[in-house]
Amino acid sequence: MPALTATRLLTDLAATQRRRLALAAGCGLLEGALVVLQAGLFAWIASALLVDHRPLARMALPFALWLSTLPLRGLLGYARETLAQDASLAVRKRLRHRLLDHLARLGPVQVAGHHTASLAYQAVEQVEALDGYLARFRVQLVLAVAVPLLVLGITLYLDWLAAIFLLLAAPLIPLFMALVGMGAERLNREQFAAVSQLSGHFIDRVRSLTTLRLFGHTERATQSIHAAADGYRVRSMRTLRLAFLSSAVLEFFASVAIAVVAIYVGFGLLGYIGYGPADELTLFSGLFILLLAPEFFQPLRSLAQHYHDRAAALGAAERIAELLDQPVPATRRNDAPSPPPASEEDLLVLDAASVAHPGRGTVLGPVTTTVNRGDTIVITGASGSGKSTLLQLAAGFVAPEEDGACRRAPNLRFAWMDQRPLLVHGTLADNLRLADPEADDAALTRALESAHLGELLARLPQGLQTPVGERGAGLSGGQAQRLALARVFLSAAPLVLLDEPTASLDARSEQAIMSALEALKAAGRTLIIATHHPALIALASRRWQLDQGRLEEVPHG
Repeated sequence: MPALTATRLLTDLAATQRRRLALAAGCGLLEGALVVLQAGLFAWIASALLVDHRPLARMALPFALWLSTLPLRGLLGYARETLAQDASLAVRKRLRHRLLDHLARLGPVQVAGHHTASLAYQAVEQVEALDGYLARFRVQLVLAVAVPLLVLGITLYLDWLAAIFLLLAAPLIPLFMALVGMGAERLNREQFAAVSQLSGHFIDRVRSLTTLRLFGHTERATQSIHAAADGYRVRSMRTLRLAFLSSAVLEFFASVAIAVVAIYVGFGLLGYIGYGPADELTLFSGLFILLLAPEFFQPLRSLAQHYHDRAAALGAAERIAELLDQPVPATRRNDAPSPPPASEEDLLVLDAASVAHPGRGTVLGPVTTTVNRGDTIVITGASGSGKSTLLQLAAGFVAPEEDGACRRAPNLRFAWMDQRPLLVHGTLADNLRLADPEADDAALTRALESAHLGELLARLPQGLQTPVGERGAGLSGGQAQRLALARVFLSAAPLVLLDEPTASLDARSEQAIMSALEALKAAGRTLIIATHHPALIALASRRWQLDQGRLEEVPHG
């Protein structure tokens, strides 16, 4: 399948709202036709009054018709804007869902390669940057072709020489649009990249604020943020400067072309031009052509203004397309599922399963083993031997190589906990309900008590509504680990995967974690634990030893 490009992504997204965008373009075409009708009526009324000397009283009906076009134009303009905005909103909503679904399918291992600030910026700001392209540029692209052709056809019928003047000037605007667009697209691409880096830079400094203060580097960190922000300011001003200069150039050429037509019409009516159809000009045809000349360039000028929306959208879509084009691990695709294990007692079967990473080669395997219901398995081995990779393979976060297989029991649910548990900014209840959004307060309390946090909960004035900062700010390391373990109790998943659950904890917290894990084991849960801790090793019924990616089951009892 060919790589997803920014142009293809924008085209595919616009195609999902083809009907609304077509209706918006239709309203714009009717609005352009009313402009032509209004100019024709005005020229006819002026000619009838000044040349034919018709009484003003007999002009009531043409005046009423001319005035009625004004509210009709307003209504059509409102309908065009509303339809285009609705289409843009629907596309952006659809794209955000697509991005979030893709991130979920990528899994935590591959998503970890992207900075969280960059991902947030892509899902919010870069998706918003597509609004101008979808709501304005796509519709204006149709109008910039259809309306000038309509005006050119009428002008050609009235005076072919005036039509030639318009035709000669028209290509200059698209030419400058293309030249300016290439520069604007590059600048917008650089600007989006700079904002993503700036977001990550700022968040990294905020997260490491305690460390920076301990080592006395807060002033230097502040200066680096100021320098990064100033670099973004310079890029923004460069983009704005290009936009203003290009608009001025396009306005200049359009004004010169209209002036040439006006001079031709004026001298033709005065009889100073004897060439071609000039001597056949009348007040009606001359005034009609003069009124139509600005309308010939107006859609092109509007397109030139919205061309910057296209450049911004292409710059944003390029980075979004790169993310969407990132391949999903085979185990997380919506492909036909692998055959389940042969025995109902088998939760997980690894058959010559290997895992390879780009640039590192094979980091695990081939591994052939079985996980039975109720097993408590510990994985031991030196750092870098593949313990975390084996847990990720069991969870489906990474895929085995094609010559191996990882078969799971049907609809197997698992709970995951590592030494740096994810805790979000919110309340204790918010963090617990990540495992079960429908759980009531009583279930949350039981989960906390099972994780030996009942005593802490009783001391908190706000109870389950006690606020917790990002990454567990406000809790000790042991309390954060036990809060994550409480989610395991709440989830009721039959398979529990733990990566160094007692790392860097004090003795009291270790004992609390151990007691909670014994309760999980007694409840019949299947536990797979990567650890070096002797007490956790003693808890296990089976032990896997990893050495440079090779697994050996060690007799354990």
